[in-house]
Amino acid sequence: MTTPRLPLALTAAALLIATNLVGVTTARADETPTPLPPDTEASAAAPVKVDPNDPDLKLPEGATLADPKVLDIKSVVEDQSGDERREDTNTSVTFALQAEVLFSKDSAKLSAEAKARIAAIAEEIKKQNATQVRVFGFTDNLGSSAHGDVLSKQRADAVQGVLDQDLNDPDITFEVRGYGEQYPIADNSTEAGRKKNRRVEVTFPRTES
Repeated sequence: MTTPRLPLALTAAALLIATNLVGVTTARADETPTPLPPDTEASAAAPVKVDPNDPDLKLPEGATLADPKVLDIKSVVEDQSGDERREDTNTSVTFALQAEVLFSKDSAKLSAEAKARIAAIAEEIKKQNATQVRVFGFTDNLGSSAHGDVLSKQRADAVQGVLDQDLNDPDITFEVRGYGEQYPIADNSTEAGRKKNRRVEVTFPRTES
């Protein structure tokens, strides 16, 4: 199996909290709004206990320890153009494709090149034996918020449709959502930032190291 080509990759590791994949019962979009944005929930419990009364633990007077948690390590690989990014945590894999490599301006019709990129993502889903896949669409903050919500959902639907065909597996369920201008990953005040924010993300559980 192969993964999408990422020439001249730049790798960075950061401590972030990862999200467990949310399952749904149908292969189409769940219209109920998600209460939390993507990647905001802890995925692991603390492996050791800390005794707050240990004399070697120096806390300011009156201070208490917060609830312990383990933060997943996130590895990010992005191609030189920034058109495609892969993020790996201990529990999940996320591919983010910029809208320009998938669609024409203000369109939800996929290009031939886009279908090839999506096919590569489908191969990785097969490799990980994932049975739950999230497909989320996002836009920049230009135009009305309502238009962005509709367009991002249409684009997520288009990507999910190709994934469904490529995977051809009735055991795989999809969560498909359009978030519009919510959850930007870059500064919307510049075109470079807006370009990063116009994207479709595909996330699924990681089952191989």
